Amino acid sequence: MSETFKGKSTSRRGFLRGAAAAGAGALAAGAAKAATPDPLITEPQPWAQGLGEGVDVTPYGLPIQFENDVVRRNVDWLTADTISSINFTPIHALDGTITPQGCAFERHHSGAIELAKEDYRLMINGLVDTPLVFSYADLERFPRENHVYFCECAANTGMEWAGAQLNGAQFTHGMIHNMEYTGVPLRTILEEAGVKTEGKWVYVEGADASSNGRSIPMEKALDDVLVAFKANGEALRKEHGYPVRLVVPGWEGNMWVKWLRRIEVTDAAVQSREETSKYTDTLEDGTSRKWTWEMDAKSVVTSPSPQAPITHGTGPLVISGLAWSGRGAITRVDVSKDGGKTWETARLAKPGEKMALTRFYLDTTWDGTEMLLQSRAMDETGYVQPTKTQLREVRGLNSIYHNNCIQTWWVKPNGEAENVEVS
Repeated sequence: MSETFKGKSTSRRGFLRGAAAAGAGALAAGAAKAATPDPLITEPQPWAQGLGEGVDVTPYGLPIQFENDVVRRNVDWLTADTISSINFTPIHALDGTITPQGCAFERHHSGAIELAKEDYRLMINGLVDTPLVFSYADLERFPRENHVYFCECAANTGMEWAGAQLNGAQFTHGMIHNMEYTGVPLRTILEEAGVKTEGKWVYVEGADASSNGRSIPMEKALDDVLVAFKANGEALRKEHGYPVRLVVPGWEGNMWVKWLRRIEVTDAAVQSREETSKYTDTLEDGTSRKWTWEMDAKSVVTSPSPQAPITHGTGPLVISGLAWSGRGAITRVDVSKDGGKTWETARLAKPGEKMALTRFYLDTTWDGTEMLLQSRAMDETGYVQPTKTQLREVRGLNSIYHNNCIQTWWVKPNGEAENVEVS
C-alpha cells in the first residue's frame, strides 16, 4: 500500500490564490475573455421579455428539458430481456447524496407490477402467537420512522472482475441509490404478532410473479429493518415496490424485497433460490460462500469520469465522488491522481452516516497532464477498501457479486476519461 498523505485544509479563497499561482496563464486568459462584452449578460434575452408558464402547467414537477440526459440506462447485452433485468442510476450527473426516485436504479425479476393500496395485504405467519394480515391503512397507523439508507445490488461493479469492461461510472457503479425511507420498523410488526421462542429467522416474500424471497436472521429483523411505504417524502414508485417494500440497511439489494406480501417466522433459513443458486460468491476452487449479506466499504470518483469529462480546461478542478459502507459510517476517503502511488485525503461534504452514501470532494488544480484517478474509502470499523488484486487473491476470478475494489479512471490531456485497470 502506498503511504497516505493527509491533505491540508484550506479556504476556497486560499485555494483560488494557489490556483492562480499555479495556473496564472489560464486564469489570465479567462480574465481577458471576461473583459469582452458577453451578449448573454449585456443584452436583453428572450426569457426576460415575456411571461413564463403558469403554476398549473405541470401539476407534478418534472426535470427541465435541458437535463433530459440525466436518466437511468440499461446495457442491452447484459440480460436476455428487460423484464428480468436492471438499469443504472446516473451517478455521474448527480451531486449531494439523495437520489431522486426517478433516477434510482431498477432491478426486477419478473417486471414491475401495479398493485393499488386498496388491494395491498401483508401476511405475518409461521412461528408467531397470532398470525395477522395487514392492509396498507393498517400499516399507516403504526408509529413510523424516517431514515436515509443506500440500496446497492450485490452485482454492482460485477462486470469489472475480469478487467475494465464498462466505460462510465453509471455502468460500473450505478446499481445503487440513496433515499430517505419512511416506514414501520419490522420489529414493531413482529411484536404485534408475537414471535415464538423457536423463531430464529424471517422469510420475506414479494407479491410479483417471481415470488422473490430471502431469509433474514432474527437479529437483523429486530434491529433496523423497515417496512417502508414512502421514499424521499412521497409514495414509492411502482418500480421501487409501490405500495410497500422492505428496507434492509447495509445489506445487499436482493434482500430489499419489493411489493412485500408475506413475512414468515421460521426456525431456520428457507434456502430459497435467491440465497443458494443465486447471490452466492463462487471462489477460485469452485466452492461458493453464502450469507454474504453486508456490503463492504466502497467508493468511486463520479467526476471527472468517462461520462463526465473535464471540459473547462486547466486550472481549478473539483474531483467529486461517493463512498459507502454496509458496516457503518464512512470516516475517510483518499484520492489518488497517479494510480495509487500517492494519496490525498478528500473533504467529506458532511460526517458519514451509517449505511448511507457520503459525498466527498477534492479541490485541486489540473495542469492538463494525464491522471489515473482513484478513490479509497475507510469506514468506522477500520476497514479499508481493497484493490482488485487484493480481492482476487482471496476470491479469484469466478465471482460476480460484492466487488468493492478501487476503481481507476484514466483522465487524458484533453479532459476525456476512460475506464482502465490499475490494480
